[in-house]
Amino acid sequence: MRGIILAGGAGTRLAPMTLATSKQLLPVYDKPMLYYPLSTLMMAGIRDVMVISTPRDLPVMQALLGEGAQWGMRFSYAVQPEPKGIAQAFIIAKDFIGYQPVCLILGDNIFYGATLGAQLQKAAKITSGGHVFAYRVRDAQRYGVIELDAAGKVLSIEEKPKMPKSPLAVTGIYFYGPDVVQVAEGLTPSPRGELEITDVNTHYLRAGTLSAQLLGRGAAWLDTGTPDSLLAASQFVQTIEARQGLKIACVEEVAYHRGFIDSAQLQDLAARYGSNDYGAYLRQLLP
Repeated sequence: MRGIILAGGAGTRLAPMTLATSKQLLPVYDKPMLYYPLSTLMMAGIRDVMVISTPRDLPVMQALLGEGAQWGMRFSYAVQPEPKGIAQAFIIAKDFIGYQPVCLILGDNIFYGATLGAQLQKAAKITSGGHVFAYRVRDAQRYGVIELDAAGKVLSIEEKPKMPKSPLAVTGIYFYGPDVVQVAEGLTPSPRGELEITDVNTHYLRAGTLSAQLLGRGAAWLDTGTPDSLLAASQFVQTIEARQGLKIACVEEVAYHRGFIDSAQLQDLAARYGSNDYGAYLRQLLP
């Protein structure tokens, strides 16, 4: 399976912090925001990842991540000249996707949960159709809302409805078969001029091939698109890490535990950080 991180946009809600840099390069407590969606893809077992961003921000992201070999990954990069909707990412990444299923994750979404890895790995086995994750929210009218029956079957999807049919939001990670490229190419832009991801999901719903999984009480889904939500996400990560002594979205740790790198490679990565807390954490993972 291929992975895509969509890390574009102007980040206007976070200005002036984003006047000279991408919001995905801002820190969420002790790591760049970009590490969080990347680690989520890695937890799913995905090793081929394309990062899509703006002409201004993509070179800095490439400088941060490199080619990916240090983590046993392979990174590609592509420009989104202007934001034309989430579904545009599949058209941009057409050659990268090829005939492989694909997972797209939004660059400002953070996922956390004890069973998250197993859920992601199950979703990554998809070869056709679409699969999304649902999460209960208080203000469903702000999101794409998904309605499920008692057996978990998808009944409907609506984008920011005034009267939501359920309290379940579609989160910012999506799994599809390789035909998603053709689905995206066949979309009509919405009134705001964008290719909407909800329209992609609606296509699979009408075809009877859209499935969904609920992220339950033990999971967290965090957005970081505003100053308040960015601060809340940083406080959440800091609280969990301080209490448990375990890091969230430590890409070196995920790579090591997934078998992408060995202990010698992890030791080399730890040496890059010298004696700081991050390097000390990596060293204590070694046998």
